[in-house]
Amino acid sequence: MKILAVQNRMGIGDTVIFLPFIKALSKKFNSPISLLVKESSKAEQYLYQTEYIDKIIILERDKINDNRHGGFFGSINLIKEIRKYSFEKIFIFNSSLRFNLIAKLSGIPKIYQYPLFQKTKQHIVNTPKKFLKHELDLNVNEDPHIKVENIIIQKSIEKFKIKSSEMNVLLGIGGSGPSKRIPAKTFLNVIEKLLNVKKCRFFLATGKDEGEQEILNEILNSKFKNVCTRLDDLSIKENLPIIKNCKISICNDSSFSHLSAALGVKTITLMADAPLIYGSYSSKMFPIIPDGEETVTHNTSGKEKINPQKIFNKILEITN
Repeated sequence: MKILAVQNRMGIGDTVIFLPFIKALSKKFNSPISLLVKESSKAEQYLYQTEYIDKIIILERDKINDNRHGGFFGSINLIKEIRKYSFEKIFIFNSSLRFNLIAKLSGIPKIYQYPLFQKTKQHIVNTPKKFLKHELDLNVNEDPHIKVENIIIQKSIEKFKIKSSEMNVLLGIGGSGPSKRIPAKTFLNVIEKLLNVKKCRFFLATGKDEGEQEILNEILNSKFKNVCTRLDDLSIKENLPIIKNCKISICNDSSFSHLSAALGVKTITLMADAPLIYGSYSSKMFPIIPDGEETVTHNTSGKEKINPQKIFNKILEITN
């Protein structure tokens, strides 16, 4: 059976969060599921070894000059592309009338979709749970999981000289916006506390944004530079086996927190300015919120109030 699932949220984390729902569909119909996702999801870099995923179709609407699927004519292009695969079912994880019409015009016989025109009521985890429960009586409670072959993991150990005698730590110091990026001084404080009790090596994962690079350079120019390895020149795909080799991750709310947890690494999520669910939906996630706050959401602006002592205490708690 040929089945397409549409997940058109933008980020890597959004796509990772949806993996248990895609897996549940695959199990229900005993068939791998094709995905329609945005280019910004970078899905091809971390789902290429996922057995329950068939094709990954990229929705190209984000680019200014090459907007192949944007607007009326872009929709026609997308319809033509989807038609080629002769899908029998489609699961649309949004309330968009546009995708509903595209599915119908693509000739897909059976369409499952969130209720139309209810975008503001959609919870990133609870809405797809209720959707699949209502439509197919499926109960989905698994954590997301990303697979990396052992031979690739072993090659990264050799290439980066990763030692089992050290505690390898991923520091996800980047973030999609300035309000999510915990200051370098907080990470440096945690590094110092850890080195006082354990022999460690720190892998610094971030993007190329100017603000992210400032945090990276502040850490690399510190007295701890010899125990730090930068990963910002590597692709997501190249980062995966390195992350898998880490004992623990300490990450801002970013793509690396989601990827780390999905790789089975215990991940401390530093939740400064996003809904708490993004850092707590997996059993591998251990959120830290700003001092003085009972929870976090957009506009909490708490990056200066993430307590390094609480991070350190949580590390000791979950690694012992």
